[in-house]
Amino acid sequence: METVGGTIVTPARRRFPVKALAWMAVSPFAVWAAARIGGLERGSLTTQLMTATPYAAAGSLVSLVVAMAARNRPAAAVALVTSAALGFSVLPRAFGTADTATGRPLKVLTVNMLFGRADTGAIMELVRRFDPDVLSTQELTPDAVGRLDAAGLKDLMPHRVLEDEYSAGGSGLYARYPLTRLDNVVPQRGHHMPVGLLALPGGRPVQVVNVHPYPPLGPLVHDWNAALSALPSASADPVRVLAGDFNASLDHAAMRELLGRGYKDAADEVGQGLVPTWPANKRIPPIITIDHVLVDSRVGVREVSVHTVQGTDHRAVFASLTVP
Repeated sequence: METVGGTIVTPARRRFPVKALAWMAVSPFAVWAAARIGGLERGSLTTQLMTATPYAAAGSLVSLVVAMAARNRPAAAVALVTSAALGFSVLPRAFGTADTATGRPLKVLTVNMLFGRADTGAIMELVRRFDPDVLSTQELTPDAVGRLDAAGLKDLMPHRVLEDEYSAGGSGLYARYPLTRLDNVVPQRGHHMPVGLLALPGGRPVQVVNVHPYPPLGPLVHDWNAALSALPSASADPVRVLAGDFNASLDHAAMRELLGRGYKDAADEVGQGLVPTWPANKRIPPIITIDHVLVDSRVGVREVSVHTVQGTDHRAVFASLTVP
């Protein structure tokens, strides 16, 4: 009998590619940060995704932990820079800045009424509680105009510039003080965006622009960009306030370009810039901030608050301001 000999060879175990996993975790956030900082969003999908930048900033911290756990130093370095870039883009909105501007008080309330379906009683409760000088309404229908007036708005805010219609395109400005319609301030770019000159007591009148561009959905993204670009820049005269549903967050390049033309976001100024305004009254809570009050650099911001109104998918924004 012959003895059969030989060597038993055990196959080498494949190691899990933890370093590759680190890059897989870090890369999406690095690309996001580059797009956000460079204003590189293009087309409808990336424009819509950009509203989620605050959540991407939080998620980037997870990728940093993954890269460090994998002991992948290059990936960890990229993750650290990414988290810092996204953090510096987002976190200041939660803290605000000291504002000592003095002047005449101006209170502004804005609400998108969702085809006029917003609860009339809820809007009137906000009007009576905050006593705004200006109410900026989007998606204002003729029926909604009638309901608001019947509920007492006609007596509380008798002055108005209305462009109501039975669609999402209707808008209107209501005021406690005389309000003069101004034409040809904002070129027609989709939804109506009426402009009024408010005779605020104690000084020069204030120009108020009701803002409501198309949402950046599909091919409408081009109209959305054009509408934001067409909004007037801040100027020495008059003092100007932009209030409404911008369908844009502070992470959009188009919105930052508008701010760069002499404006500041009122909520951002007082540490309320991360409070979401859409979608409201849904199974999921509001997740993005697209309703704003923008003011020029001379305007002080005392307070901003956000309020849920039944019947509409947007939350109302109230801003207490001071104007020269």
